[in-house]
Amino acid sequence: MEKRSRLLTIGILTIGLIFITIGIINGQQTDVMNKAIRICLECIGIG
Repeated sequence: MEKRSRLLTIGILTIGLIFITIGIINGQQTDVMNKAIRICLECIGIG
């Protein structure tokens, strides 16, 4: 059971890293940063 859990954890981490890499290659990190900035400014009440 412990081995299965370990393999599942490694699999999920690998898939996550693949998606992060694809996002960086596509240049989506700037979109995410712009959305995060807008959300933060709206929460503070400036935007």
